[in-house]
Amino acid sequence: MNPILQTEICHFIREIGQKAIHLRERGFQVDEKGFDDYVTNVDRELDLLLRQRFQAWFPDDVVISEENQQSPELWQEKQASSQKYWFIDPIDGTDDFIHGREFYSVMVGVLEQSQPVLGWIYAPNSDRLYFGGTAVNGLFTVTNGHLPEVLPSMPPKGASSDRVIVSKKDDLAYGEAIRTAVPNVEFYSLGSFGLKVMEVVQGRANAYIYLNRRVKLWDTVGPLAIAKAAGLVCCDLTGREIGFGYDDIDPAKLTHNQVIVIGWSKFIDEFLDSIHQNLYDCM
Repeated sequence: MNPILQTEICHFIREIGQKAIHLRERGFQVDEKGFDDYVTNVDRELDLLLRQRFQAWFPDDVVISEENQQSPELWQEKQASSQKYWFIDPIDGTDDFIHGREFYSVMVGVLEQSQPVLGWIYAPNSDRLYFGGTAVNGLFTVTNGHLPEVLPSMPPKGASSDRVIVSKKDDLAYGEAIRTAVPNVEFYSLGSFGLKVMEVVQGRANAYIYLNRRVKLWDTVGPLAIAKAAGLVCCDLTGREIGFGYDDIDPAKLTHNQVIVIGWSKFIDEFLDSIHQNLYDCM
């Protein structure tokens, strides 16, 4: 990617995230899209700004965003082609945004030849942007709008080696089975899918296990591009790599058919089979 355009993208995503802070302070409207699935007028406003800018930057690519009702159509229409896809989530972790918590993010990801190759995750409250992937040969972070710095990725050490990220819903449904499979495991969670992945990338947890199959392409493409560039394993409970082809995605909802495990290889090698066996009867 052209370095000048890469810098422009980083600045624009930060601008959108800071706008989210200001719009939240002014007040917002919440609507229910579906069961336990909420959207605000801020999501919709930021979605439009992001979608228009990225389509202007990349007119020959397909831009798919969470709040665009035409997104499933765009995905289905273009599946026969080899075009590049841009996936946009204006606010990942809407529940945190609505309730005044800090763990929400702005996310953009690039899918090329059915592989996530580039991603951006911006946390407005900490003013920290993570980006990277195989398309830029590395991982980087930008704090407070300063120059990018190389982001080191490292396996967890000490107490962090026992930490696994599991959502509250998955803990209620499957926590006991996972605890049986992984001795001394400590669960914790936070809002945004992308920020959960960054906890693993930075060695603050050994894995992120997501089991309820509600996660969608705009949630996963950017974070998995970063995770794969960091050397993490991104697979389901059988060890099969997370797929992004037509058969891997529900075309109407754009959700993954697979459950998702993102973790360091040592953890995957040691515990994945046991987790799978323990969860087999309750999923």
